[in-house]
Amino acid sequence: MAHAPQIRIPATYMRGGTSKGVFFRLQDLPEAARVPGEARNRLLMRVIGSPDPYQKQIDGMGGATSSTSKTVILSQSERPDHDVDYLFGQVAIDKPFVDWSGNCGNLSAAVGPFAISNGLVDPERIPENGVAVVRIWQANIGKTIVTRVPITNGAVQETGDFELDGVTFPAAEVPVEFMDPADGEGAMFPTGNLVDDLEVPGVGTLKATMINAGIPTIFVNAADIGYTGTELQEAINGDARALAMFETIRAHGAVRMGLIRHVDEAANRQHTPKVAFVAKPVDYVASSGQPVKASDVDLLVRALSMGKLHHAMMGTAAVAIGAAAAVPGTLVNLAAGGGERNSVHFGHPSGTLRVGAEASRVNGEWTVTKVIMSRSARVLMEGGVHVPGDSF
Repeated sequence: MAHAPQIRIPATYMRGGTSKGVFFRLQDLPEAARVPGEARNRLLMRVIGSPDPYQKQIDGMGGATSSTSKTVILSQSERPDHDVDYLFGQVAIDKPFVDWSGNCGNLSAAVGPFAISNGLVDPERIPENGVAVVRIWQANIGKTIVTRVPITNGAVQETGDFELDGVTFPAAEVPVEFMDPADGEGAMFPTGNLVDDLEVPGVGTLKATMINAGIPTIFVNAADIGYTGTELQEAINGDARALAMFETIRAHGAVRMGLIRHVDEAANRQHTPKVAFVAKPVDYVASSGQPVKASDVDLLVRALSMGKLHHAMMGTAAVAIGAAAAVPGTLVNLAAGGGERNSVHFGHPSGTLRVGAEASRVNGEWTVTKVIMSRSARVLMEGGVHVPGDSF
């Protein structure tokens, strides 16, 4: 019996921040996958190696974690004052779907370097030496991201001495600015409150800060759910009861935030919202074995992505942390000591991260105009990915 041969699609495998994914130019995709729909979803799942009941993604480019099961599609932007359109697809590992409901903040750092190296940015905007400012339209959430990419001899400078906890080797620093990160269709705090009483069956009534900034995120106090905020992945990801509890919190928070109408819909919206827990600083040892002292950070944060505790911190969740910390009275702000602040330094499983935010109160409602953090990015491999021609 004859089978369809494999086809080759130009692609680049990149690390951005503490994530990595497969990057495509829209124009390089097969024609059927250049538009949203089933063909695109099936293609990206086959590239990554999903759905995989073994949860290993052996037959694809995925790394069997939420941080490594990612795809990016880029194209030149037709929007005024933007260089490139950035579309992010979070591929489920063991289920047949691609979640388009949110952004990946970590991979945002790789968008500018990829766009410059692949001819998506006007050459006149790229200095021979210095910094290229790349203006990105984040198509999933309809927001602007600005990255500042170092350039040496007309090419992207990837190597450097900037160290990022959660990434083994140093690289060039890429500052990333998330402009007006709150949900463009609603208030930054969708319930109208900085802190809500969230009723979660089987768990109880939890104090919760629910925010739409960077990515919809539900923050709860670590102590209220039996944790200290110092936990590493093995303390939670091997605990089926804990994971079920977090998913129940996430589902009921999603309903309160207006993201879904019924908790049953949460199963088909795994990428958003995120759920995280916060605590006041205490000493702990990061997953690398390095000590993190209470005096080094303002608070501790642990966050779950695609049903598992993240090994570091999602970039979009870091945006939510920075935004919430800048607003006096949120659980994040209170864990950090309260009061007004324009930056926060928090501890996560792999180490620490500093995020800056500009917040103000307009007509009685809080708004954040910008959240800034530094990441790094690097090409791991470039060429083409191969998939069976009849797989999409």
